[in-house]
Amino acid sequence: MEPVRRATDAQKPRLTVVRWGRTSYLDAHARQQELVAQRLSGAIGDTLVLTEHEPVITLGRKTPRDGTYAGSIPLVEVERGGEATYHGPGQLVGYPIVLLEGERRDLHRYLRDLEEVVIRVLASLGIASGRKPGLTGVWVGERKICSLGVAVRRWVAWHGFALNVTTDLDAFRGFKPCGLSADVMTRVVEHAELAPTAGLLEDVAAREFAEVFGYSR
Repeated sequence: MEPVRRATDAQKPRLTVVRWGRTSYLDAHARQQELVAQRLSGAIGDTLVLTEHEPVITLGRKTPRDGTYAGSIPLVEVERGGEATYHGPGQLVGYPIVLLEGERRDLHRYLRDLEEVVIRVLASLGIASGRKPGLTGVWVGERKICSLGVAVRRWVAWHGFALNVTTDLDAFRGFKPCGLSADVMTRVVEHAELAPTAGLLEDVAAREFAEVFGYSR
């Protein structure tokens, strides 16, 4: 039997990780669009953006336009899939700007891989999490801890995931996050004690993203 050959780190595709700090959603959205255009032209390679937003509720393509939200948090309509969700302080938001090629040109697989990244991040903290059939996102028991929504332009994927770390869960009240009751939402600090240096878990998220998608670190 021939030995199994594994790609060395030098043979793996490279991933650029950029950290924007706290951003307004509209500014981050515009910057994402610039990165998508650069990835389409080949000016940049695959890129993972990590950020944290000022409070905003984004309305995905499947959000019912029933006008029932009466809160004070700004609303923004976006082109990603899914329904409405909240972004705000204490939440790690990841925007992979990646070209889906070959066997990865499968949106269902891409979403499952993004979920796997978050599941591994949580496992590093001792938190057991998983998926729910028919629902996109990551769950801890019966409570949702991470939302996902993506868009694709000529097979360059953008938008991404939002992991509640220390997020104020009251911000989910007043609308139905991802079409669900606000009571199902949870956050990392309800399930694990974070070290003072953990921040929003950007380092571990970047590491696990590279591992799941096969990039060099």
